[in-house]
Amino acid sequence: MTSVTVNVGERPYEVMVGSGLLGSCGAMVREACGGGRRAMVISDSNVFPLYGQAVRRTLEGAGVEVFEHVVPAGEGSKSLTGVAKACDAMISAGMDRSSFAVALGGGVVGDLAGFVAAVFYRGIPYVQIPTTVLAQVDSSVGGKTGVNAPGGKNLIGAFHHPALVIADVETLASLPAREFYEGMAEVIKHGVIRDAGLVREAVADSKNNLESLIARNVRIKATVVAADPFEKTGERALLNFGHTVGHAIEQAAGYGRFLHGEAISMGMAVALFLSVKRAGLPPNEAGLVIDTLRALSLPVRIPADLATGDLLAAMARDKKFHDGQIRFVLTSQLGSAILTDGMTSPEIEEAIAACREE
Repeated sequence: MTSVTVNVGERPYEVMVGSGLLGSCGAMVREACGGGRRAMVISDSNVFPLYGQAVRRTLEGAGVEVFEHVVPAGEGSKSLTGVAKACDAMISAGMDRSSFAVALGGGVVGDLAGFVAAVFYRGIPYVQIPTTVLAQVDSSVGGKTGVNAPGGKNLIGAFHHPALVIADVETLASLPAREFYEGMAEVIKHGVIRDAGLVREAVADSKNNLESLIARNVRIKATVVAADPFEKTGERALLNFGHTVGHAIEQAAGYGRFLHGEAISMGMAVALFLSVKRAGLPPNEAGLVIDTLRALSLPVRIPADLATGDLLAAMARDKKFHDGQIRFVLTSQLGSAILTDGMTSPEIEEAIAACREE
């Protein structure tokens, strides 16, 4: 097992990465949450049948009374309606400020449960138990919680850091191939902005050295988060490489057509094109990233039916639209990134056109 500390001011927390953690983490979870005796496990209809009972048993073994709230799998559960239903379930269970929540699932469950924990009784502890590659390497770490609005992705939320993260890589064996590989988009993103070696090694390590790969990515995320826990200095915004266009693709296509990592992969293709033109990224380095994304079964071409105007409109409603300008994260060489303001619509339109399906 590997432990990575996320230093966020007065309440640092640990991310535990290893195999076989799920069935023995009860005491650790309870201790991290201040010894609370009641827990609400929030999960979805895909994950709970696989791992819900194991989590229940380990928590009950640690003296915790366990309640369950299972939501339909998919992005549609990440809404204010979903928050209200979860809070109602917690109220009905008699939970209070001494209780805690457990997010068991992928990024949707983690975002939903984290936001519920942030607003229930104005904030209770919660633990992330991510069960997808995407959630283990990215969304479970950093305290960003939130839900979608009709006007855009993740527009309603709060910073609420978990008390503990348990990343059991054995849960990744149950993922369909498509869901496994979508998480690798965030791995490649980390490689582009912080660790060029990841880009070159991700394909092999995803098959032969998964625990080390997850831990390596958690360290990158933890370092960036520690430097900017509440996204005030701009350092943390570098984690949005590929997300400006990626979020727009998710919204314009309708949530569910593309998985998050698939949309981010297409968004990275646009960001790489702009990085070559604007930031001086060598074309062969951009090509390396594109080839790696393809090798991981990720799309790098934007479908023709997603109108450029719709994508630009979605970008204008995104959180990364700042003081009337779209902020892009670019890279001048793999392993580093910069935040760029003032990107013009013609530049973005050209990049989208260059990344269209032929």
